[in-house]
Amino acid sequence: MPSASPFVEIEVEDRTVKVTNPERVYFPDIGATKLDLVEYYLAVGDGIVNALWERPCMLHRFPKGLAGPKVHQKRLPQGAPDWVETVELHFPRWNRTADELCVTSLASVVWAVQMSTVEFHPWNSRREDTESPDEWRIDLDPGPECDWSRVQRVAGVVHEVLDELGAVGYPKTSGGSGLHVYVRIPPAHGFTDVRRAALAFAREVERRAPEEVTTAWWRKDRDPAHLFVDFNQNARDHTIAAAYSVRGVPNAQVSAPVRWDEVDDCQPADFTIATMPARYADLGDLHADIDDHVFDIAPLLEWAERDEAGGAQAPADLEE
Repeated sequence: MPSASPFVEIEVEDRTVKVTNPERVYFPDIGATKLDLVEYYLAVGDGIVNALWERPCMLHRFPKGLAGPKVHQKRLPQGAPDWVETVELHFPRWNRTADELCVTSLASVVWAVQMSTVEFHPWNSRREDTESPDEWRIDLDPGPECDWSRVQRVAGVVHEVLDELGAVGYPKTSGGSGLHVYVRIPPAHGFTDVRRAALAFAREVERRAPEEVTTAWWRKDRDPAHLFVDFNQNARDHTIAAAYSVRGVPNAQVSAPVRWDEVDDCQPADFTIATMPARYADLGDLHADIDDHVFDIAPLLEWAERDEAGGAQAPADLEE
């Protein structure tokens, strides 16, 4: 008879989570294991819970580590304990529903990692009203020939425009080659209006940096050296990696919150599961007070109306 799979029991909050196959290597290039991943999320616990709190969350799972297939999972994996919370979502395109993970505790994060989750991709709305986003997401997405220095320069333009609007932006690396900036907004608009506002903002950034930025809808129309300000990440059911989420890349980079004064000097590879625990112990959660700085998008909707009156197209419809 084969022996049972090894496991460790993790005490987190008032729960015990059994982590099976803790020595399974998830990141072969650096030798990081499933248990290393658990320990990373425990080290940034308050931060990852704050980033996911009561948001529907898609899981990016790697059951065999990065060497195996990646699973994009909306529905909560089977076998969840009764204390792991969910939220039911409706998907009009297929007229189906799904119960997605809804994090309210660090234990539920650790359980998701036990179920081979590496990346956490939350909605920009919360369980109380999933159709009303409370987070405007600015995604600086570099083209294939756009280098990091261009991302850094455009981030400066984004910061400038946000300051002029009186909005407080919270930057983070994407964990890949880009940068995200989050702005808390009141849950007073639907996804369509938030996306219109996001496009109006992106167009203003493009006007100020036309040699570096594009808002072209179709990839074929974009200069590969330009940076795309991806307003589409504010569409319904479009998600990006949460603050503190590990990414499924060989060096286990993290989508890391940074201060604005760090943007010009940092590199995405500075932030990994090896380096982030000490940084977090020193700085804490750089997004901890985001809920204290809520920005009304009314000025951006006025920009959108102005642009559309001048002949600019509203965002194209996206299938949900």
